[in-house]
Amino acid sequence: MNLSIRRFLPLAGAAALALSVASVAFANEIYATNGVAINGYDAVAYFTDHKPVKGSDKFATTYKGTTFHFASAAHRDVFASNPERYAPQYGGYCAFGTAEGHKAPTEPQTFTIVDDKLYLNYNDDVAKTWRSDIGGYIKKANANWATVKAQPSP
Repeated sequence: MNLSIRRFLPLAGAAALALSVASVAFANEIYATNGVAINGYDAVAYFTDHKPVKGSDKFATTYKGTTFHFASAAHRDVFASNPERYAPQYGGYCAFGTAEGHKAPTEPQTFTIVDDKLYLNYNDDVAKTWRSDIGGYIKKANANWATVKAQPSP
């Protein structure tokens, strides 16, 4: 084996391992059902239509290792140009659950937009509690997210 190739192989292995670790980290960061975020709903539509709109796999893109569906190519392209702007906070996990220190799944219709950010909740009852002190829960969730993000997905 050529000496330069032998020197390269450990680096290639390290790069593959780093890529694998990054994929695992992202997989845990965004709540997805069958690899699709927000149960296939269009993240941009929450901002433009002010309601949940079902997306299509015809208009999909990937962000942090998770597929997002959109209702149109235009929405997909807007999201792809600035995913941090449109992706739900706390990876799409329940905002109230994150404030309480744990991951919980969400339902697309239980959303709130606050300061141009999308927050999702577990169900309508949890959303009512969340809306009783949104500012306080956001502060708690922001403080908890780094720890909650590292937890196994529900």
